[in-house]
Amino acid sequence: MSVTFDFSDDVAVVTGAGGALGSAVAAAFADAGATVATVDIVEPDSEDFLLDPDREAVEVYQGDFTDEREVERVFGDIVEDHGGIDHLANVAGTWRGGTPIDETEAATFEFLMNVNLKTMFLASKHAIPHLRERDGAIVSVSARSSLEGGEGDGIYRASKAGVRILTETIAEENPGEVRANAVMPSVIDTPMNREMMPDADHEQWVKPSEIAEVVLFLCSDAAGVTSGAAVPVYGEA
Repeated sequence: MSVTFDFSDDVAVVTGAGGALGSAVAAAFADAGATVATVDIVEPDSEDFLLDPDREAVEVYQGDFTDEREVERVFGDIVEDHGGIDHLANVAGTWRGGTPIDETEAATFEFLMNVNLKTMFLASKHAIPHLRERDGAIVSVSARSSLEGGEGDGIYRASKAGVRILTETIAEENPGEVRANAVMPSVIDTPMNREMMPDADHEQWVKPSEIAEVVLFLCSDAAGVTSGAAVPVYGEA
């Protein structure tokens, strides 16, 4: 069974849009008729920027979303260019791990909290006033591993747990005005993950395009009664 969404006349903001998952979410919104304002710290002409910056209905805004002044500037530009915001997909994030807590550098803690949690906080903070005007929706990317502690990547897990808690908080603070939900991937089938885990069963991993479909569902009217949820998107992993 196939599912289609119609986001015509809607404006969707996607952070981390140059990455594997962010580019898939941006493309899915564009395919569904939305105007997509994509944000990334990476320049669109970089080989690491996976989204086609010339794609129809996609506009690229560059900014460091760990810097509140940059977030204010970018959201100001988006609203000025497009008149408002209907949806926010907080996809910006990364993984670091490999050492126990007593061997982890403080710089690693700061880096992961900034990239995974602070970007989600700042983007949501500055999007919410605009989303309220349109009964909008936020979907943020948490992680399956955020549900429990684990050896070697505790800081990553903590940062993604923070994404879940802030999601629940935004939902509680904005009933009937802004819906907020999270998705929780396990291992995503990306070139980087395949390189890191060459001997894994890649067929069991969830594809970015599959997660993107869930993001669109959570932003759609079909999920109008859903807010404050953390939705598993594990694939078979």
